[in-house]
Amino acid sequence: MSRNIDDIVKELVTSDDLHVKEKCLDEIWTQAREKGIYPASIQGLYAARGQEQYQGLSVPAMNLRALAYDSARAVFRAAKKINAGAFIMEIAKSEMGYTNQRPSEYVGVCLAAAVKEGHEGPVFVQGDHFQVNAKKYKEDPKKEVQGVKDLIREAIASGFYNIDIDTSTLVELEKPTVKEQQKLNYEVCAELTKYIRSIEPKGITVSVGGEIGEVGTKNSTVEDLDAFMEGYLSLLPKDMTGISKMSVQTGTSHGGVVLPDGSVAEVKLDFNVLKEIGIAGRKKYGLSGAVQHGASTLPDEAFHNFPAAETAEVHLATGFQNMIYESKNLPEELRKKTYAWLHENAKEEMKPGMTEEQFIYKARKKAIGPFKKEMFSIPVNLRESISGELEAKFSFLFDQLKIKGSKELVKKHVSNTIDIPRASSLMDIKKGGEMSSEGAD
Repeated sequence: MSRNIDDIVKELVTSDDLHVKEKCLDEIWTQAREKGIYPASIQGLYAARGQEQYQGLSVPAMNLRALAYDSARAVFRAAKKINAGAFIMEIAKSEMGYTNQRPSEYVGVCLAAAVKEGHEGPVFVQGDHFQVNAKKYKEDPKKEVQGVKDLIREAIASGFYNIDIDTSTLVELEKPTVKEQQKLNYEVCAELTKYIRSIEPKGITVSVGGEIGEVGTKNSTVEDLDAFMEGYLSLLPKDMTGISKMSVQTGTSHGGVVLPDGSVAEVKLDFNVLKEIGIAGRKKYGLSGAVQHGASTLPDEAFHNFPAAETAEVHLATGFQNMIYESKNLPEELRKKTYAWLHENAKEEMKPGMTEEQFIYKARKKAIGPFKKEMFSIPVNLRESISGELEAKFSFLFDQLKIKGSKELVKKHVSNTIDIPRASSLMDIKKGGEMSSEGAD
């Protein structure tokens, strides 16, 4: 008789024993398969978009940092109500560090949430911002790239069949031509793409994303896209599947710009960048379109513009973390304890001239990992209330991004990979890549 899925997840999340975690993962994957649930690549859906076989929706990609199980359950409930299938749960390289969630645990939690909420079919789990650190790359290129490769191997073995490569950190805007500016970006992205293709499980084409504009710098252009894609494609074998989408800069910043009172400043986002690069990407290179990062702190009235601009994918993260920390259902004693911990352990986040509110806003993500077990130990009724608040937000976003009814579209274009086994053992995986890089939405 199968164990209760809630009990398995609690043990997975709170245990430090790798053997215990391994047993929990085996149980979760077994229960998921029995219910027709499996990790999958969104490649087929994006390839269809690149061929103009559908339009009018933007896929939400949600970074679930805190209370990941409760957050993922909220995602599946919101999706089930509208028969949605085109949505992604992701975690960035940097987030894995400060939330203390390795790839295998994150996949396990997402699959368990799908089991709990009666989902059926593919679950898209994505590695967000698998990023090359520019400073470390200059010091030792091979070592830095190998670190990302190690993380990619761990992620794919754990069930991440969607990987966003972020080598936009290597763009050199001081170079005289756009081609020269993008050269290191496309060269390293091509190297990592070839590595992914060399290790992906038989029967799966991992969906790979590229990035031409580092969030927080100048807005991206079609010229940037062309310079990247021409160089990138020239380095891949002719029969190799390349990237399926392109992340761009439109005027946002990760986590938003925090004002002295702790609120987030409004930003001027250029939807024409998404539209123009999306059109060029589909027509010239068969991409699904452009990807928007740093969107979760945008005002509600902005989101309907993404599908109108035919944005392929929209990344959302910090806003959900903020909702959890600011929820009336989060015990005040735990919140105070967390913020006190930040003053002792995240002092580097306090910059000259910062207010207390700005410091807490910028630093509190770093407390998620150290307080993960305590968060999970919040009384179930309070966790369910927080999950309900998140569900309402997900429902709003899914409506604005037009993914209602997309489960049928997913069924049509996404390969069934239920028979592909979990490839990893926690005891065998070489944990790769330092997790200190910034870059999550």
